[in-house]
Amino acid sequence: MFKKIRVRKVSEEVVDQIKSAILEGRLKPGDKLPPERELVKDMGVSRVSLREALNSLESVGFVEIRQGGGSFVRSVVSDRIKDPLDLMMKENVSKVFDLIEVRKGIETWAAYHAAGRATEEDIEILTKIVETMKRELDESKPSPKSDADFHLALSQASHNTIQAHLMFTIYALLEEYLRFLNEKTLSNPEVRDRLYQQHLRISHAVKNRDGEAARREVMEHLNFVEGELKKLLPLPG
Repeated sequence: MFKKIRVRKVSEEVVDQIKSAILEGRLKPGDKLPPERELVKDMGVSRVSLREALNSLESVGFVEIRQGGGSFVRSVVSDRIKDPLDLMMKENVSKVFDLIEVRKGIETWAAYHAAGRATEEDIEILTKIVETMKRELDESKPSPKSDADFHLALSQASHNTIQAHLMFTIYALLEEYLRFLNEKTLSNPEVRDRLYQQHLRISHAVKNRDGEAARREVMEHLNFVEGELKKLLPLPG
């Protein structure tokens, strides 16, 4: 009739807390967890229990432990989606345009909802990234990292955890192509300025809580990126 009451291990409680923070979006894909000594102090657990919890989270794909570099949140959809799609894109370069088409659907949706859901902190993050873009533009030192940071921050501002993890995975897939695009186009001052202006308009639309404008500006930006890639990639006839 009755079951034995099971006393949970401390490490299982740690796993639950970190997993909840990831699933609720308080910890985002790519975020670095606080140092072990800080987690031990904040949670009131031993270093042994903490490490057991982190190893457990790594085994199920929630975190990645980098030797000497700390622990990082992984995309919960990363391996199952990324690996086969990565192989597909390497075998057929035109599939990158299929992925951009997917981005148009996901990112315009994210922009629309970010305009309605973004916190003041989210808006400040987007604003600071655009300011960094402007500084890099003025110094003729554009960085592809700022572009990726902006789109991931926009996704996170939609406050949909699954969407944020999907975007993190998509950017991992596109990393090689976006680096190639940036190397070829960011040397062109006109292209650099257009990209900056596009991101500026997106951030303004989110700040102004104008979902339709945010959606429209993201679509215009992605159409432009798609057009530039088509000029550069050797597509099959």
